[in-house]
Amino acid sequence: MISGILASPGIAIGKALLLQEDEIVLNTNTISDAEVAAEIERFYDARAKSSAQLTVIKQKALETFGEEKEAIFEGHIMLLEDEELEDEILALIKNDKLSADNAIYTVIEEQAAALESLDDEYLKERATDIRDIGTRFVKNALGINIVSLSDINQEVILVAYDLTPSETAQINLDYVLGFACDIGGRTSHTSIMARSLELPAIVGTNNITKQVKNGDMLVIDAINNKIFVNPTEAELEQAKQVQHAFFAEKEELAKLKDLPAQTLDGHSVEVCGNIGTVKDCDGIIRNGGEGVGLYRTEFLFMDRDALPTEEEQYQAYKQVAEAMKGQSVIIRTMDIGGDKDLPYMDLPKEMNPFLGWRAIRISLDRRDILRDQLRGILRASAHGTLRIMFPMIISVEEIRELKKAIEEYKAELRSEGLAFDENIEIGVMVETPAAAAIAHHLAKEVAFFSIGTNDLTQYTLAVDRGNEMISHLYNPLSPAVLTVIKQVIDASHAEGKWTGMCGELAGDERATLLLLGMGLDEFSMSGISIPKVKKVIRNTNFAEVKAMAEYALSLPTAAEIEACVEKFITEKCQ
Repeated sequence: MISGILASPGIAIGKALLLQEDEIVLNTNTISDAEVAAEIERFYDARAKSSAQLTVIKQKALETFGEEKEAIFEGHIMLLEDEELEDEILALIKNDKLSADNAIYTVIEEQAAALESLDDEYLKERATDIRDIGTRFVKNALGINIVSLSDINQEVILVAYDLTPSETAQINLDYVLGFACDIGGRTSHTSIMARSLELPAIVGTNNITKQVKNGDMLVIDAINNKIFVNPTEAELEQAKQVQHAFFAEKEELAKLKDLPAQTLDGHSVEVCGNIGTVKDCDGIIRNGGEGVGLYRTEFLFMDRDALPTEEEQYQAYKQVAEAMKGQSVIIRTMDIGGDKDLPYMDLPKEMNPFLGWRAIRISLDRRDILRDQLRGILRASAHGTLRIMFPMIISVEEIRELKKAIEEYKAELRSEGLAFDENIEIGVMVETPAAAAIAHHLAKEVAFFSIGTNDLTQYTLAVDRGNEMISHLYNPLSPAVLTVIKQVIDASHAEGKWTGMCGELAGDERATLLLLGMGLDEFSMSGISIPKVKKVIRNTNFAEVKAMAEYALSLPTAAEIEACVEKFITEKCQ
């Protein structure tokens, strides 16, 4: 039995097709001056061929996934044709006398390594995208044939060292039942696309390619994180039972799409989704989300050569407002810094960037950035229900300064005759212990809170969750963290305000009961998590879960709290 990282839920039963890459052998010899022109031409030919291939894949992605995933390959083409990338590669050919394939590999690998060194899991996984582009580019420079997975014409389970986003986009769903890979993570584009395709997948198995042969019978149990190679009759029968139960639950969850997140005894909360671009809105609506609880605007600032203009931001926010058709959209202002760098901003190197010049601290110092973003949001508020949320707040002074700025920008827009929502609500993302400690003061200044449990947990526990030596200490169900969360919720309620949560904990079904009982008003998560969280809420009695949460918060250890929740689930939720 093999296990790994659950990338996409489901059960697949079928024969293995082992994908083996052709070995890439770079030309590492130094070229002569006379060969430079030919290598430059080889570079341009390889780029043109790669761009044409990606354009075909982009169209396939549009047809299979819709605009949400088509944008991935639009981004691949933009990177491929990026002028800075071109300049760096040509410089290596001309000045360092590298062959075209070696120069392409060197520059692409530098970019991928830089992304891999970051602490942000999402950005780390983008290294796979960069290498996907680079591998295609290098193969075309070397004249190596690139196999398309769309040519598969029999039912198989794919087994590979890795599947790139471009390979995943070409999968023929009539024949590919699921896949398993040696490497990969849950937040990679390949895993995200697998979830969009509802294709069972387990990645990060380390060495499944060494344990499987072509034609082996496989069971991919991406519910229980198990892969069986040539299973016994008993294992096969068990897998079929799990598969049947999975499809039955899926049908039940689909029925909840248009139903409210309301407990058995009538207590209502909101279940919303987190997005990075307008392309993500479809997944929120499709899964029955009641709005956007977190719009991460930093993606507007990334993968470009300069800051986005006010007009560009206005158009982006307007598209989201219109896509959500009147449902609330909470827009978090730029959260750059920490582990999210922007080369064109020339951010300073800091000993501890997570405690440094980031997020709202940059916006308050760089009023040009703040002005363009807030004016863009205000103008877009004329097209839907938008709310503004500020990250990394630690004081009332910051909020008052930001509210003053908003009033200044409102006055500008009035004088220019531009429409906006005069009563747009302002909120704070509570992700620092400082904000939590003065929540009773902040609640008097803003309309709502949204708790960012990822940063709040690591700041409260003084644990870097990216540090493998101490990552086991990172636990959002620690009594210390839960006490802080409860304090924030109570402070907002005392002022007649509400509190939501947009960190990973909000989409954790087992934490749902605890947070619901603690009085959380809104849960925001990835679209795929919405139906299950809604199911938990609709099958729960609020009075009972409130009593359970009160008892859990009196316990001294995370293990006891987790056991308390498990006992409640066993006794009340079966």
